[in-house]
Amino acid sequence: MNESLGFAHFLANADGVARGILLLLAAASIGTWYLIAIKSVALLRQRRTSRRFIARFWQAASIEEVEQEARAGMAADPFSHLVQCGFEAAESLRADPAGLPRGLVAGAAPDEFLTRVLKRAIDAERKCMEYGQTYLASVASSAPFVGLFGTVWGIYHALIAIGVSGQGTLDKVAGPVGEALIMTGLGLAVAIPAALAYNFFVRHTRNTMTELNGFAHDVFALLVIGIKRQADAGLPAKADGAVTPLTWARKQPAQAAH
Repeated sequence: MNESLGFAHFLANADGVARGILLLLAAASIGTWYLIAIKSVALLRQRRTSRRFIARFWQAASIEEVEQEARAGMAADPFSHLVQCGFEAAESLRADPAGLPRGLVAGAAPDEFLTRVLKRAIDAERKCMEYGQTYLASVASSAPFVGLFGTVWGIYHALIAIGVSGQGTLDKVAGPVGEALIMTGLGLAVAIPAALAYNFFVRHTRNTMTELNGFAHDVFALLVIGIKRQADAGLPAKADGAVTPLTWARKQPAQAAH
């Protein structure tokens, strides 16, 4: 008798509702592990490229060298993307003789314009890094209850079958009820990886945003210093709109903020 009981027996006797719940949990689990895989690979790649770019950034001898490094990275990580957006904003500032960028975005002073550009870049990176986190949070919070609903549904039908047969002994009750409890276990098996992955990626996003905000202050200070030096020296912009090289002393991140 016991050999006929188990998960296979449960699937064979499950109705449409139970099978639908199983399919829902399976789809949630596949989506969870897919996000874990792609976000983990992106995280490792981002860490590697970010460390390499930041090291080269603070070793650069001129703003032009930094710009070339940022463009060579093609915004492959949040830090190079932030620097690239800052240089594009600086180019638009230098393109106007009055020192103000053209267009509707120019309704502010140059330093305010740079601040807005860097803030938009940070917001874009946050949105990119938060991709999939809502899905993981939803699966982590709802999968146990979906599994519990499947358990209740299975126990309900098991008790009906026991009542119809008229046999309420332990060996008749334990099998069907145990099979129904499988749904609770499946719900937890789907929810736990999603919850752990969500907490891990949220922590990574929070730490990266903290570092990116600090780095944005350094980039802002360096760009403003470069623009002011060029304005004081009366250096014209290049004909193609490229940034005019301005030599700077090699600084550490902590010194560049002052």
